[in-house]
Amino acid sequence: MVTQITSFGRSGLYDWMMQRISAVVLSLYTIFIIGYLLLHPHLTFEQWSALYSSTWMRVFSLMTLLSIGVHSWIGLWSISTDYIKPTGIRFFFQALCGLLMFVYIVWGIQVLWGL
Repeated sequence: MVTQITSFGRSGLYDWMMQRISAVVLSLYTIFIIGYLLLHPHLTFEQWSALYSSTWMRVFSLMTLLSIGVHSWIGLWSISTDYIKPTGIRFFFQALCGLLMFVYIVWGIQVLWGL
């Protein structure tokens, strides 16, 4: 019962699938950014700004930001449940991780969308 309350998904299989999907999104974003930087060796601020002002790039970046949150939450939850045995310390660690991920995602949305 505790696992269903504190894990990201409903089951281990769901968490495993979410971790793999988020890893694919993160990989695609990394490959795209590296490719873009290689194709534009003398990148200017205007080019970089134009890339991130397009809606598709903002959506792709938002997907990546959310994937970072999902991927890291599942990983940190798994590690904390395996290696932090005292309940209070584990709860504090997981609450801190959840709070930090929330702050980073909200901050990232503000940066991406200029809110």
